Amino acid sequence: MKKRRWTAVLLAAAVAAAPAALLAGCKEKAPKAGPEPELKRYDVQFLDLFDTVTSMVGYAEDEETFRRYAQELYDQLKEYHQLYDIYNDYEGMANIKTINDQAGTAPVKVDERIIGMLKEAVKMDETTDGYMNVAMGSVLSLWHEYRTEGIENPEEAALPPMDRLREAAEHTDIGQVVIDEEASTVYLPDPDMSLDVGSVAKGYAAEMVCRKLEEDGLTKALVSVGGNVRAIGSRGDNTRWRVGIQNPDLSSETKYLYAVELEDMSLVTSGSYQRYYTVDGKEYHHIIHPELLMPWDEYDSVSILCRDSGMADCLSTAVFNMEFEDGKKLIESLDQVEAMWIFQDGREEYSSGFRAFIVEE
Repeated sequence: MKKRRWTAVLLAAAVAAAPAALLAGCKEKAPKAGPEPELKRYDVQFLDLFDTVTSMVGYAEDEETFRRYAQELYDQLKEYHQLYDIYNDYEGMANIKTINDQAGTAPVKVDERIIGMLKEAVKMDETTDGYMNVAMGSVLSLWHEYRTEGIENPEEAALPPMDRLREAAEHTDIGQVVIDEEASTVYLPDPDMSLDVGSVAKGYAAEMVCRKLEEDGLTKALVSVGGNVRAIGSRGDNTRWRVGIQNPDLSSETKYLYAVELEDMSLVTSGSYQRYYTVDGKEYHHIIHPELLMPWDEYDSVSILCRDSGMADCLSTAVFNMEFEDGKKLIESLDQVEAMWIFQDGREEYSSGFRAFIVEE
């Protein structure tokens, strides 16, 4: 595997301990050599959204203006986080958990942002021939239960029994999800069905919020929601943003394999190294194959480049579970979408246009 060292804008996935809210330090960066940009560069991080780190680097006329955009980003993402939450209730709000709780009982009137996200999920499930199914909550909740227990009590770590997984899989037909746009309701007629939107929520939320920020005047920013990266325009000097692709070999001194250049685009990576637990000496990651009902050990990571962060999020999960030839055929059939596969043996494969985005030294 070819490894590169480079200097670029990196939105790190880990930061020093800080309050779990909007960090106070919107920092202005020292100007780089070359022509002085008209706008000043600032950055900010939040630690309490989607259970991950959210970062924004952006250019604004002054700190007050940037803080306003940063607050807007935080406020909107917080609402999306609560709407798409499958574990917690929020006073006065119907969210994905509410829909799951009412499965087999009654339709739930929901915010249009849930309707929009679920419509995108259904569309992407069709596009990927069933490899992006948000109705797999019954299966994924079993894995979540056993993974959590295995992390908290490593000596007792175990796999979910296959008979329970197969039974749960009988309640994952996304075609049964009833979305009534006119009434703004969602209904799961199967009482044992549940939604898990982890494969779309962060990317879709990032896309929608970035579009709103653009409408409100933000022209140059790079937003990362737990590694779901969305570029708004270019950098202050009108060059493209540079973003790192994580090396899935976490023991390597080389943290990032490549830098790719983005302008008004998204980069999303799904990887086996992101969340996992160990059973009898073997690591089991969190991306569950919809047919095997188990993690599939083919790739270390799949990275997707495209305009829409929600679409990229969906594709990164779906293609991760697809045979390479099938996944590549799908990517090549989509307009302005590129992909990079890293196999477990270190081999790399690319769609026809991906290399054009890699920054060569």
